[in-house]
Amino acid sequence: MAEESNKKNITRDDASGLDRTLRPQTWEEYIGQTKIKENLRILLTAARERGHAAEHVLLYGPPGLGKTTLANLIAKTLGTNMRITSGPAIERVGDLAAILTNLSPGDVLFIDEIHRL
Repeated sequence: MAEESNKKNITRDDASGLDRTLRPQTWEEYIGQTKIKENLRILLTAARERGHAAEHVLLYGPPGLGKTTLANLIAKTLGTNMRITSGPAIERVGDLAAILTNLSPGDVLFIDEIHRL
């Protein structure tokens, strides 16, 4: 007698949702990168106290180090939205201009794979 399979094909949307669910949601849940976290804490505290955005943060490194997660935590800490795009999606100057035009004050813009611009 054949057993019914409980296997389900996972779609890209499912994987993306799972990825978001597994990411750390607080600084305490983010393990490692102690020096970077401390530097960001100082930057974000100063920005909040001044009532300004934290400007020009560049996160770089190989895949899997937590750059996207750090960007999410920065946005969360500042109480702003995070907009995500990727370097390959920006083909012309107009593409970047359109993205920048649609940002609200204080929004965090995360450009994944920026090296491909």
